[in-house]
Amino acid sequence: MRVLSGIQPSGVLHLGNYFGAIRQHLDLHRQHDCYYFIADYHALTSIRDRVLLHQYTCDVALDYLALGLDPEKAVFYRQSDLPEVTELQWILTSVTPMGLLERCHSYKDKIARGIPFDHGLFAYPVLMAADILIVNADVVPVGQDQKQHIEVTRDIAQKFNNLYSEVFVIPKDMIREETAVVPGVDGQKMSKSYGNTIEIFSEGKALKQAVMSIVTDCAPVEAPKDPDTNNVYNLLKLFAAKEETSEWAEKFRKGGLKYSDVKKRLIELINLEFGEARERRKEISARKGFVEDVLASGVNRVRPIARETLSRARVACGLD
Repeated sequence: MRVLSGIQPSGVLHLGNYFGAIRQHLDLHRQHDCYYFIADYHALTSIRDRVLLHQYTCDVALDYLALGLDPEKAVFYRQSDLPEVTELQWILTSVTPMGLLERCHSYKDKIARGIPFDHGLFAYPVLMAADILIVNADVVPVGQDQKQHIEVTRDIAQKFNNLYSEVFVIPKDMIREETAVVPGVDGQKMSKSYGNTIEIFSEGKALKQAVMSIVTDCAPVEAPKDPDTNNVYNLLKLFAAKEETSEWAEKFRKGGLKYSDVKKRLIELINLEFGEARERRKEISARKGFVEDVLASGVNRVRPIARETLSRARVACGLD
């Protein structure tokens, strides 16, 4: 089974990214034929600073490698190193109905939030379709909120195949296992856009400040508390074993619990989870040229597939 997913370098990766997608990506690449790319073309819709974009792209690569992505098992590449994908995007654009894009929830939600309207934002799903179709992906792991983009990809591919010939594999979505929403330090869903994240590779004083800033209620120490509505508990249970999670839940309900004690334990658990990866990241970062070599190797492995797919699409629509 060929799996494809993209990781947008739009900021520093955080716990929401890890539990929402990265952990599944790492699991999948041990069992399947996986293609993971750093979606820097996509990031151009939100990052307009060349230095930041370059830094975030390097950081995403470092983070994935440090967390355990094996570039010998997965094909790991930078999207902009594969310009064939943008040529395919234009070919797909020529058969994509306007109404299909206008109905996309993600586009409408971003406009409603005041994000500037531009063609890149509007045509984002077509580029996503090109990313998927150019490698003949069978499945694409996504969250429930991105399921529509896979449906758009399927519609575009079927429209092209019906108009010309059977060029594209019709992909299926692989809905990620539902993880409880990872709360940010303010209680909202953890998101870079909300500025409420705890970064995966944060450590020492920075990690302590982030965890200690998690918003809690003003209930007195002796009062019983509902663990399921508590931000600290909902973060802690992502890391703790079931037995420990149950013990903390009982302490919450019994009363007499200091939030500072729960936060200190959360820091310990985060350090246990990512301690080895932090050291690996420092070691990889010190190896001059290593990350670029990995990405270059990855794009060299995907390029023959991309060129063959693009060639078939060009022939089908008369561009040969």
